[in-house]
This record gives sequence, C-alpha cells and structure tokens, in this order.
Amino acid sequence: MKVSDNTQVALPLRNLLSIIGAVAVGVWAYFGIVETLNKHSTRLELMGSDLEKNTEFRIKWPRGEMGSLPADSEQFMLIEDLYKTVEKLQSTQEMNMTNKVNIEFLQKQVEKLLEDVEKLKDANREIKYTNGTH
Repeated sequence: MKVSDNTQVALPLRNLLSIIGAVAVGVWAYFGIVETLNKHSTRLELMGSDLEKNTEFRIKWPRGEMGSLPADSEQFMLIEDLYKTVEKLQSTQEMNMTNKVNIEFLQKQVEKLLEDVEKLKDANREIKYTNGTH
C-alpha cells in the first residue's frame, strides 16, 4: 500500500462524524479537567497565603507587634487615669491618717489647757477673796 498526498480514503460520513464528535468531547473534557486543576491550584495558593498571614497575626498580635485596637488604646488610657486617681487617693488617705494623730494630740493638749485655765481661775478667785475686803 502506497500512501501519498493523492491517496484516497473512503470513509462513511457516519464514521467521520463519530470521530469528530469523539474528538470534540475529548477536547471539551480535557479543558474541563485543566480548568478544574487551575481552580484548585488557585484556591490552594490563596489558602496558603491566608495561612501564612494567619500564622503571622496569631504570633505577632498578642505581642503587640501589629498594633492594637482603638478600644484597647482607650482602655489603656482609662486604666492609666485610674492608677493616677488611686495614687492621689492613697496619698490623701495617708495625709489624713497623720492628721488624725495630730488632731487627737491637739485635743488632749486643749483638754489639758482647759484644766490648767480652770485651775488658774480657781487660784485667782482664792487670791481675791483672801486678800480683798471680803
């Protein structure tokens, strides 16, 4: 059998259409598989990127290396203000405790002074009555 560019092949039209249909289905299936593989590959790359970002976030966020939320910053400011207020209250309380000791001491001194003044008044009255005309 000699094959050349002038060789004729007799093929029924039904077989030719079947071959063309089979090739079309094969090409369609091939590109469908390639598309599915591309989707899965893209999805895996995106998931890998998200996983790396999540790992970085999970490690750096608690350490404070990625900043903080505005609510956290506000809470830190409020806590700092509360510490200052507590320190002022403690110093005031300590001052008041020493004031209490001073007040008690002064009360005792005033009571002693009152007793001394009464003694002096009594002594003065006795002097008047004994040295005077009465």
